[in-house]
Amino acid sequence: MNHYLSRRSFISRAAMVGGGVILSNSLLGKIPFAPANERVNLACIGVGNRAGEIIRDLYKTGLCNIVALCDVDMNAPHTQQILKMFPDVPRFQDFRQMFDKMGNQIDAVSIGTPDFAHFAITMTALELGKHVYVEKPMAQTFWEVELMMQKAKKHSNVVTQMGNQGHSEANYFQFKAWKDAGIIKDVTRIDAHMNSRRRWHDWDPNMKNFPPAEKIPSTLDWELWQMQTLGHNYNKDFINGQWRCWYDFGMGALGDWGAHILDTAHEFLELGLPTQVEATYLEGHNAFFFPMSSTIKFHFPKRKRMPAVDITWYDGLDNLPEIPEGYGVSGLDPNIPPPSTGKIEPVKLNPGKIIYSKDLTFKGGSHASTLQIIPESKAQDMANKLPEVPQSPSNHFANFLKACKGEEKTRSPFEIAGPLSQVFCLGVISQRLNGKIEFDPVKKEITNDKFANALLAGPPPAKGWEQYYKV
Repeated sequence: MNHYLSRRSFISRAAMVGGGVILSNSLLGKIPFAPANERVNLACIGVGNRAGEIIRDLYKTGLCNIVALCDVDMNAPHTQQILKMFPDVPRFQDFRQMFDKMGNQIDAVSIGTPDFAHFAITMTALELGKHVYVEKPMAQTFWEVELMMQKAKKHSNVVTQMGNQGHSEANYFQFKAWKDAGIIKDVTRIDAHMNSRRRWHDWDPNMKNFPPAEKIPSTLDWELWQMQTLGHNYNKDFINGQWRCWYDFGMGALGDWGAHILDTAHEFLELGLPTQVEATYLEGHNAFFFPMSSTIKFHFPKRKRMPAVDITWYDGLDNLPEIPEGYGVSGLDPNIPPPSTGKIEPVKLNPGKIIYSKDLTFKGGSHASTLQIIPESKAQDMANKLPEVPQSPSNHFANFLKACKGEEKTRSPFEIAGPLSQVFCLGVISQRLNGKIEFDPVKKEITNDKFANALLAGPPPAKGWEQYYKV
């Protein structure tokens, strides 16, 4: 694999192929804090928007002290809620300076930066022996995820957790119990769907260049924001959630929601990595940003005594899977967090999946939503055969912090979350190239397209960031 494809030639080729609620002081006073010396000293990298929600959820467990805050735009409006919660905590703009000055006071880090910015921070934290909670997906490229898994394995005493929070809730324990009891078996097909409007834009898919340069906000370190992707002019449509729309920065709806919809099926059906991935429908395909709608098919081969599985991913408002007879109502789990820009809007089909096995069909939602057997008549026949499902002993955030203290094991460590994230990386490559890729899960290579294979690693990092790509 050529990990050193020049950035200029890479971008040129890519162009040709188309390439929350604030915690009040009174509420904080009711948190059942562990004794100070028994709490995990947590540094938080990324402070606003989703990163702020992660900080609040970790802090609400009462199991951590917030000892440092770091954000490339620390004085932006969206960071102020967290800054007011922790007015006396040291603040940094550069994560490297934070580790240099406070490394010996930090036990763990939360990373709530954009997808492309997870990698270097995570690799630094692991090298320093810090436990890592990183928002999903783990990283932006297949090879970055691979290196993160290798680094975590090398530093085996370090706890890791990817932030797909439903992986510690009801859906996780139900899927495992039903799989162990033989209720879920011989699965051959899964239709996964995310048909809500979320962060999507109204840009022209025929655009020939990135949006024009704008004045950089005085509070933002734009060069540091870009990290290893350095080379873009500032534009407001690159930041604050919009970054997810661009191939250069994010992973689209698949990277955003895939880990909330397919995580349990991927783990408990032991799917691993696919051998074929194909984009079969893309509305508004272009070289710069993700399509408005996508249909992507993944083929996973037989595993042990389990049959091959075909997963089809649907995103876009009107891009819906076939709805089986007896499906019933598409429910919306109230635990699904709304976008940072507002509320989740009603749609034809709420985020979730339909799982087809030899004898049974299941419907499920996203995040913590549990599965239901359909049609209802079949569910009634099965009611007395279903196993008891245990309650979760801890939510995803407490699970991480308790694991840091040696009391639990994380449920979404890198060895589990990594291959799941890599599935989405492969899906994004098929979206970007608008085609089909053949993948060798053993050699971890795309065998039918040299340029697609180069996308596993992506362009070489900008000067000064090469050091993080070493295990």
